[in-house]
Amino acid sequence: MSSKILITMGDPAGVGAEVALKAYLAGIKDLVFVGHTGVLEEALLLLNAKVQLNKISTPKDAIPDALNIIPFNETEHFVKCKPTAAAGRASVAYIEKAVEFLLKQEGKALVTAPISKESLKLANINFPGHTELLAHLTGTKEYAMMLCGGPLRVILVTIHTALKKVPALITQSSVLKTIKLAQKAALMLGLPNPRIAVAGLNPHAGEEGLFGDEEITEIKPAIAMAQKLGIPVDGPYPPDTIFYKAYNGKVDIIVAMYHDQGLIPLKMIAFDHGVNITIGLPFIRVSPDHGTAYDIAWTGKANPDSMIEAIKFCEG
Repeated sequence: MSSKILITMGDPAGVGAEVALKAYLAGIKDLVFVGHTGVLEEALLLLNAKVQLNKISTPKDAIPDALNIIPFNETEHFVKCKPTAAAGRASVAYIEKAVEFLLKQEGKALVTAPISKESLKLANINFPGHTELLAHLTGTKEYAMMLCGGPLRVILVTIHTALKKVPALITQSSVLKTIKLAQKAALMLGLPNPRIAVAGLNPHAGEEGLFGDEEITEIKPAIAMAQKLGIPVDGPYPPDTIFYKAYNGKVDIIVAMYHDQGLIPLKMIAFDHGVNITIGLPFIRVSPDHGTAYDIAWTGKANPDSMIEAIKFCEG
């Protein structure tokens, strides 16, 4: 297996090229970029960076002391700082090419710069984000998004879905699957005896059915099944207290029921350096926990800390 970390450049209109390049300039050299050479050259000019670009066709061709890039969609033109169909097509093309190499073990891991859901929609690409697209490309049936930042590690039962649809998706099967993936994530993180805690869906974890019965009918049975399998998991805990416990070191991984339940507390404490890990794929995939940031894209102001943390995770 190649030791190179592949990094897809994300939406060309956003901050992806800038933060990826800043990570490289910070001293992280064992990277192979997958994307548009012209976009990367513009980012070099933006940052006034003097770096040798080395165009290659496979990660095996990468050379030391150069910015190695596998060029793709070189003739495409992009409008900066706004979602477009062209940017959506390019974002997906970079990911598809990187996955192709990783499935052939021509790469150690994948780091993905941010993409735009709106650009994907404009391009008629029916995936709400990286996680679902990567699962499709790799034939992965059981997967979950896990966010890490500061002392918090959060894995999600549901990901990019409307809030009104969430309760119907909280089933014994989906919760048990996510608990199993939490245990898999713990092994990936080097936690042999993890403390996994499951958050409730409703306020006060339903208060024994007063505020909803999903905890009784779906979540508790799933936890009981996981415990029978030997997984160290407890709950469901009231969502408004379990994150405090994790913040103070009493919980290693929280199983959260929906996107904002897990991400709001994490981004509160780790907005600039949180990372997103997809659990269940046949390779390691990590990304910065922020979006395309069109409002500051191509100004040189983007903070690379989250991208640097994502790459460091892949370095082990």
